[in-house]
Amino acid sequence: MDKKLIIFDMDGTLVNSSITIANAINYVRKHLGFEPMDTEQILRQVNDHTINPAQTFYHAKAFDKDHEKWFSEYYTHNHDKELILYDGIKVLLVDLKKAGYKLAVATNAYRKSATESLSYLEIYTLFDAIACYDDVLQGKPHPDMLYKLLDELDIREEEAIFIGDGPRDEMAAKEANIDYIMVEWGFTEHGDKEVVRSVKALKEILLHV
Repeated sequence: MDKKLIIFDMDGTLVNSSITIANAINYVRKHLGFEPMDTEQILRQVNDHTINPAQTFYHAKAFDKDHEKWFSEYYTHNHDKELILYDGIKVLLVDLKKAGYKLAVATNAYRKSATESLSYLEIYTLFDAIACYDDVLQGKPHPDMLYKLLDELDIREEEAIFIGDGPRDEMAAKEANIDYIMVEWGFTEHGDKEVVRSVKALKEILLHV
């Protein structure tokens, strides 16, 4: 694979955070005075690029600092109880580093939550750069954080590949003109869409093993 940089989405790609995301959203809703949403409904909609997530989850036009504060607060107090890496992810990342690739994360999570999560899971130091929702003007499906990573690491579009689990990731990659791999073990159901179905299969693609 003629690439220098491998960019990963975080939630649903590296980290099984489905319960934490749903609980954090309901934690924010509780502070706003709203009833909790069904976990399955949240997970169906969290990667839906056709909705405004702030409107859907918080009845707001856009996310604000209180949303960020409460969401991050839940992560801080619960990531050690609820977050787990998907099987084989840490070994994959270590092997990619050994093979000479630069690694990065592009996530719609807030930086505080992302840093705490990746640090707790003991993979934070494996990444050369991280771009989060609050680092850019527009999160995924816009390409802003992918552009940020390319600029920060001095990598050309054709030298990077983005790996994610949902349409927001795919749309961001297409807009940034970066090759994309869709994986299936996250939150999104893909139907007949071409996807990579296991971490082992992804490793074979990236490392030709």
